[in-house]
Amino acid sequence: MTNPTTTQSEPQRTVAAPSAMRIETLDDLRKHLQWAIELEHATLPPYLCALYSLDPSRNPEAVQVVGSVFVEEMIHLALAANLLNAVGGHPRLDTPEMLPGYPRLLPHGDRSLELSLVPFGAEALEMFLRLERPAPPGAPAEDDSYETIGQFYSAIEQGVRHLCAALGERAVFCGDPARQVTAGLFQHSGGRLIAVSDLSSAMAALEEIVEQGEGTARGEVWDGDQDILHPDRDEVAHYYRLLELKLGRRYRRGDTSQSGPTGEALSVDLGGVYPMRPNPRLADHDPGSPIRAAQEDFNHTYCAVLNLLEQAFNGNPGMLGVATGTMYALKARAQGLNQMSDGGSTTAGPTFEYVPPELRRP
Repeated sequence: MTNPTTTQSEPQRTVAAPSAMRIETLDDLRKHLQWAIELEHATLPPYLCALYSLDPSRNPEAVQVVGSVFVEEMIHLALAANLLNAVGGHPRLDTPEMLPGYPRLLPHGDRSLELSLVPFGAEALEMFLRLERPAPPGAPAEDDSYETIGQFYSAIEQGVRHLCAALGERAVFCGDPARQVTAGLFQHSGGRLIAVSDLSSAMAALEEIVEQGEGTARGEVWDGDQDILHPDRDEVAHYYRLLELKLGRRYRRGDTSQSGPTGEALSVDLGGVYPMRPNPRLADHDPGSPIRAAQEDFNHTYCAVLNLLEQAFNGNPGMLGVATGTMYALKARAQGLNQMSDGGSTTAGPTFEYVPPELRRP
């Protein structure tokens, strides 16, 4: 396989002129950090659908790659909540806005990028590569309607630094330290949960989010961590892990974003993917039907996870372990749905639709 050129792996894009910074008050910062939580959560259902559409016996390497990205997106969600708590905010997750229905737009981002619930394959990989793409060299910080996630977090970084200079660190980082989540509950990842209490720790948390997504120094393949499953290798950032799956080859030391991966082959068996119906809905099936009942059960459980996460990030950090355990318990339900024929050539799949608290099963 030939290695990708720069234009193949990172298409050239026109850099827009910088816009005026809009994070000028603590309330502005809190609003943007809530957006960050919404952004990080929006990626979870698509990654889960791709992950659980894979037959692990036929695609162990793809399961490992997509699973590691999903776990690190969970870490990014927790880091965004730590940042919001550190500046006196209150993270919200158990809201209808978190699950508006798929396909959906990326929250406050590039409106040409649509997130869908699809099985693993070319469509899913292209969506994820657009989602995780590195910011182009010299790209300005952007808040609302950002082009890349890195530019969005650059706007937050600028806002934090501006407010610390204007108000002082103590006034900015006014949150209760007891609300910080630091428990090491995430396996198969070199990512870190960082307690945020000052400018230095806030910058470390933001750096962790961006580097795991698009790579170090806005141009390197690596995210700065060691690959926990392969101690002899450095960990590859999300964008480049996904590119490895697309190109069927791993990066090795010495490779760059321009060279592409030149390491060992990475096998993907597209025949070992359950053909989940794209963007399934409860309305696709009659009330009381086995598929709809299974989808409703999944949605009730997933919304319970959102509630547990909200509790964890609002003064009860110990609930993160319960939320994480429940999240992993969804695996059997999702895999079961991905193996249930919906009457045609596709399988059912989870719908990720919001269930109001008063309608949830105990």
